[in-house]
Amino acid sequence: MTSNAVHIAKIATGEIEETTLKQPAKRNSGLAGAKARQENTSEAQRSEIARKAANARWE
Repeated sequence: MTSNAVHIAKIATGEIEETTLKQPAKRNSGLAGAKARQENTSEAQRSEIARKAANARWE
């Protein structure tokens, strides 16, 4: 956490330049996967997938 604060301070003072990761191919791939999942699963199946994911996050 401290190293992140130091990094932000260095960006703010101009000591280093901020770099952003641009990965549009990954985003496009994710969007295509989401569309394919929606087309190939029923609403009940998607609901069950979401329920399992939520439970996994809270366990």
